Amino acid sequence: MRWDHLAETPSAPRTTEDAALFATSAVTTRTFDTPEFRGITFHEVRARSIINRVPGASRMPFEWTVNPYRGCTHACVYCFARKTHSYLDLDTGLGFDSQIVVKTNAPELVRRQLGSRQWRGAHIAMGTNVDCYQRAEGRYGLMPGIIAALRDYANPFSILTKGTLILRDLDLLVQAAEVTDVGISVSVGFIDEALWRTVEPGTPAPERRLDVVRTLTDHGIACGVLMAPVIPFLGDHPNQLRATVRAIAEAGATSVTPLVLHLRPGAREWFMSWLEEHHPFLLRRYERLYADGAYAPTWYQRRITRQVHELATEFGIGPTGPGMPRRVRPSPPEAEAGAEQTQLTLL
Repeated sequence: MRWDHLAETPSAPRTTEDAALFATSAVTTRTFDTPEFRGITFHEVRARSIINRVPGASRMPFEWTVNPYRGCTHACVYCFARKTHSYLDLDTGLGFDSQIVVKTNAPELVRRQLGSRQWRGAHIAMGTNVDCYQRAEGRYGLMPGIIAALRDYANPFSILTKGTLILRDLDLLVQAAEVTDVGISVSVGFIDEALWRTVEPGTPAPERRLDVVRTLTDHGIACGVLMAPVIPFLGDHPNQLRATVRAIAEAGATSVTPLVLHLRPGAREWFMSWLEEHHPFLLRRYERLYADGAYAPTWYQRRITRQVHELATEFGIGPTGPGMPRRVRPSPPEAEAGAEQTQLTLL
């Protein structure tokens, strides 16, 4: 497996070709014979670094990320991160769903890097590659230590998740929001149960995710919804969009931001294979829609965005986007009226 660049103490490479080969002794591989982890293999790694810079060519509106896991048991058939498993010589299909790399020293690394003189307190985004609250987090419990470090250094951060396990860390999130800017978004692209069961088989149901939004809001932490992905021809009917935005509004979301399905290499092949099995009549339509690359045509994206924004206005919530601020916690009573607040946007 080509994991050497992740290792805390990598072995010396012999040649350029095998420079990324990970030393077998540096990985602990485990399986657990429990229903929730049956068929899943965990590769425990002590990483050398954990706060990573986003490539300059990325479309993401943030510069730094923390990803304590690679691979994801959510098993979303469209997941754009599937390609990253190929960098480790791991399968991007079932392997991505069942071969999970765990950076067991992530909390201590975050604390160490935040305390470095070189670190300038930039915003850190989490859950933007694979979900940091996937099922593995229930066993390894890396996020409490990470959030505690961010809280202790008053470092701004955001979390995007489909996982209900985030509520386990509610107290820590509340504490962090008292000293720094915290942005939380939950991903709910649709509420169609039949579609959910086939396209996101390892995730909590959309309604349970909306319960997360309700709970966070009830505890004073405003939560937006990333309505992603909107899946062409399966989740984009006006009635489906209306039902989803209505449910998001009823959950108390502060914002809804639509994102149309994109199919990068790695994810594209796996998704099209799924489509051929479950909806073969749509294959030609997808080939035409995504003929120019990973993203749907601009006209289609704009149509979906307009429809969702109109529905959001109708139901009393507003969209967010890069550069559009939103508050995470109300200003404390002692805050000076009209004082300018530093605010964050996740996506």
